[in-house]
Amino acid sequence: MNLAYIGVGSNIEPEKNIPATLQRLSRIVKIVAVSSLWHTVAVDTISPSFLNAVILIETKFNLHDLKEDILCCLEDEMGRIRTSDKNAPRPIDLDILIFNHELQDAQIFLYDHLIYPLAELLPDLTDPTNEKTLIEISQDHASSTKAYRVSNLTY
Repeated sequence: MNLAYIGVGSNIEPEKNIPATLQRLSRIVKIVAVSSLWHTVAVDTISPSFLNAVILIETKFNLHDLKEDILCCLEDEMGRIRTSDKNAPRPIDLDILIFNHELQDAQIFLYDHLIYPLAELLPDLTDPTNEKTLIEISQDHASSTKAYRVSNLTY
């Protein structure tokens, strides 16, 4: 079985869309762990704030099939419309952050919507560029961030 950490975000009816997405996803893969839900500001765009979480899943799907056949299809089913603005509002956004212990998105050490929820599940994950752990990075960001923990995530 493969293990994947998936970033989950929404800024269109997130209180409805995130749980609905996780319910659908749980019929296809095993959800092993779920972070808290975090409120974060949109990145590089003027857009409503997001609710974000990270989930750990166990799956038989390889990296490509998980992304293309499962996550992208689920985004489409939930009403995501892709535009030229990659940061446009969306009902759901699903990104593979780590697959079988291999980093898939180096931005996890840069942005609050990834740092805070992933730090709950992988606090000792170390940024190879500065040797800081996610928990240390989250503490460093604490004085300047607008991100905050909303609640436990249930679905």
